[in-house]
Amino acid sequence: MCMGGCAKCLGTTLIPLAVLCTLANILLFFPGGKVVENNLHITDEVWYFGGILGSGVLMIFPALVFLGLKNNDCCGCCGNASCGKRFAMFSSIIFAAIGVLGAGYCFVLSAVALNRGPKCYTGTQWTYPFQDGNYLANHTLWSACQSPENIVPWNLTLFSLLLIMSGIQVVLCGIQVVNGLFGTICGDCKCCGCCGVSKYPLYHHPLMQPSYIYSFICG
Repeated sequence: MCMGGCAKCLGTTLIPLAVLCTLANILLFFPGGKVVENNLHITDEVWYFGGILGSGVLMIFPALVFLGLKNNDCCGCCGNASCGKRFAMFSSIIFAAIGVLGAGYCFVLSAVALNRGPKCYTGTQWTYPFQDGNYLANHTLWSACQSPENIVPWNLTLFSLLLIMSGIQVVLCGIQVVNGLFGTICGDCKCCGCCGVSKYPLYHHPLMQPSYIYSFICG
């Protein structure tokens, strides 16, 4: 597959993932699906906006760049027809790195939130009743959270989705880093062929036609 086509495929996948991560982060502001009376009762990691900023906003820019690579024209520069395309592929590496950082940020936050557990009311105070992810394998501990209702499965589901989706985003952006490196070195096959070699044979050039050669020699 051509480098530009591969990048477009990655960008098409990243956009719905960014939207889903944003929605998941927004839902976390409503513990158990309900509006809280005090914002201090919301789990701290939610306020770091891992899904909204990291895997959401920061992921939109790389996705749009990847989508544009497929239709990027080969204007060329310095006499090299593939130079424009190669520069575009190189710029995609930078945006892919930004995507890796954003998704990585969301991935780490989600992992920390899952290990720490949700903030809930235990009957005496609002606190974090779980330690080192002990509630993940022992569902009987979930009863320690009396309020909000169903807060443990709510946070567990949404943060798990963020963890998975941000992990996929990291992989996709990593693929584009490799794809961009090949595109920078070789150019895009749709544009000028691999490694700067034209996909059109040399004899197709007007100056190489037999009629032109004959007229040049015979005057």
